Amino acid sequence: VHFPDVERVEWLNKVLVQAWPYFGTIMEKTFKEVLEPKIRAKSVHLKTCTFTKIHFGEKCPRINGIKAYTKEIDRRQVTLDLQICYIGDCEIHMDISKFNLGVKGVQLYGTLRVILEPLLTDAPFVGAVTLFFMQKPHLEINWAGMSNLLDVPGINVMSDSLIQDFIAARLVLPNRITVPLKKNMNIAHLRFPVPQGVIRVHLLEAENLVQKDNFLGAIRGKSDPYALLRVGTVQYRSKTVSRDLNPIWNETFEFVVHEVPGQDLEVDLYDEDPDKDDFMGSLLIGLADVMNDRTVDEWFPLSKTTSGHLHLKLEWLSLVNDQEKLHEDKKGLSTAILIVYLDSAFNLPKNHFEYSNGECGAKKIKNNKYLKKMEREPSSFVLLTVGSKTQKSKTCNFSKDPTWGQAFTFFVHSAHSQSLHIEIKDKERDSALGTSVVCLSHLLKDPNMTLDQRFQLDHSSSDSFIKMKLVLRALNVEEPDPQRVKVGVSASKPGPVRVTEKAGNQQKFASPPQVSKVPPMSKDSAALESLPKKDSGEDLDTKDSSAAPVPSETVSGLDEAEGKQNAEHGPPSALPSGAAAVPTLPVLQEMRLAPSVTSLGSLPSSCFELSSSNLDIHKTEMPLGEIQLTVRYASIRQSLVVLVNGCRNLVPSSNRGVDPYVRIYLLPDRRWTSRKKTSVKKKTLNPQYDEKFEFFESLENVKKRSLDIAVKNSRPFISQERKELGKVRIDLSQEDLIKGFAQW
Repeated sequence: VHFPDVERVEWLNKVLVQAWPYFGTIMEKTFKEVLEPKIRAKSVHLKTCTFTKIHFGEKCPRINGIKAYTKEIDRRQVTLDLQICYIGDCEIHMDISKFNLGVKGVQLYGTLRVILEPLLTDAPFVGAVTLFFMQKPHLEINWAGMSNLLDVPGINVMSDSLIQDFIAARLVLPNRITVPLKKNMNIAHLRFPVPQGVIRVHLLEAENLVQKDNFLGAIRGKSDPYALLRVGTVQYRSKTVSRDLNPIWNETFEFVVHEVPGQDLEVDLYDEDPDKDDFMGSLLIGLADVMNDRTVDEWFPLSKTTSGHLHLKLEWLSLVNDQEKLHEDKKGLSTAILIVYLDSAFNLPKNHFEYSNGECGAKKIKNNKYLKKMEREPSSFVLLTVGSKTQKSKTCNFSKDPTWGQAFTFFVHSAHSQSLHIEIKDKERDSALGTSVVCLSHLLKDPNMTLDQRFQLDHSSSDSFIKMKLVLRALNVEEPDPQRVKVGVSASKPGPVRVTEKAGNQQKFASPPQVSKVPPMSKDSAALESLPKKDSGEDLDTKDSSAAPVPSETVSGLDEAEGKQNAEHGPPSALPSGAAAVPTLPVLQEMRLAPSVTSLGSLPSSCFELSSSNLDIHKTEMPLGEIQLTVRYASIRQSLVVLVNGCRNLVPSSNRGVDPYVRIYLLPDRRWTSRKKTSVKKKTLNPQYDEKFEFFESLENVKKRSLDIAVKNSRPFISQERKELGKVRIDLSQEDLIKGFAQW
């Protein structure tokens, strides 16, 4: 699939192929001269470690595509997303104490983000390069030698996931690698930028989930659903609701968001079972859309399953330097975020007896056989605690002046009363080398709510310090821009989902049909105000006295809550059904069309206006009526969206009356399975459908195809009546599909 905003870089892949043998030679040298001595120094048992074979193979990594960001980011940086795929035939073998271990082939794919910043006015023009994976990359390793025991089913999953966790701890957000390209470049703020915001997820309820529990393989019981929610490396699990296909959770989770655009909210539903939990559907929501909308309260259709919807309320919280926003939340939710940049420590004691008040104890154990071990410099790590949450730093081996260089984030409920507790521990002896307590109220005395200093350690040497930078930021829900068309349901990025169809005159919703569970319409949208008039010489056919169907908001994938629009975007139902005059074209432009279709694009500006389009339409000589269509390409969902609004002035094929429906093909595909069809409207020549259909194809493919649309009469099988009432063909190569068009 070719995404329109992702560029193919075959020239770069050709460069990689040519350079790969030379890269392999450099890596072989690095393994022998740098890595081997480091492994030997790690432990007594690894002193015999030797690389016996290092070969990086013929197959080099491929870059499937690059996406460049220039508009959504700071002007002093360039951000690139590289889709990396490596199916390698590398072979690396090593001997440790007569055991042979090795790797024979690796598969790795994921999206690597590369940030070049800051851009400079002198050489080398870029100050530093920052690298990280947006999500955990997919990894498979084919083990060789003694280590092929790790290929045994069960163990292989464990070994691969351990390595994935090792990569995640260094290279997956919020962790990143920053390489300075200019001398004396301060990269601390590049390695640990302040997060972009916080996403608060209210997991409310689900509906019509798939039955997964079987009894004796036949009778389907009710499932026990729970949800896994993930942003980057942070994952939360909801409670399990027993025996319910319409579970209600009403739980709230909070995630720190580091990169937008880029990071997504992933939700997976599972049925809890004693043996293996069954998958019940998933959801992927782009956080850039939530950040722009501020609040999204929607029913989302689940993908990778046959049925089910999930009701989420998502709130985007900005990080602000404003103490007035720090009032305690009555519901017990977080009001602030504490960012801890853990830098280093100085003059740590070799053991917990070394500081002054422990001299007596140190003398008592002088003859101890562990004395030599006690004399060694400590291998220290730090435990940081705020409230009930504790986080652990990496371990710095054998140093009384360790440097960690890590960042941690904590949610704060009450900045006036909570504290940060720091404890430095020795890995070898699990003893405390020093502690410190910082009251968060100290941060409130600083106008920037920031402390960057050395903190004296308690229960340690008199000259032992820890260096940290603490930043406190209030969480603030900003009011959404009233001018902006909300993205709503289309913030989700599912694969093709079949929405359950309803027969007859019922409208099709991707959100569940129960009215009771749909959030109430806003007063703005409920007010039926007249549409504003504009002068224009380009009127529609005003002679027609029949009803003029107008693009309606009742479209698949729309929630009633989407109605929060300006008055001029009010519901089209405000128009009288038997209106004698058709609204002029500029009036329709003011309506901005149904937001469900307009907002399926990836940018807020993708809302299209109604315009007369140069359609390549083949009509028969005698007019057989008209059909109103809205056609647009949705970048987020990678699909062509066709909205069938309605027909007017159809010519009856018999005295019995007609029951019209619309059939759509995306030519040249005429397979019955890919046919799209509206519901049947009984005994009418002016049917109103307002039904949406999607063709999941790349924009490149869609541009080469055409739409074949026929209005047909639903008649008995043995009837002699004419079935086809009229037909239209639209050549899509001539259209601006990202902007879209709507026309009779």
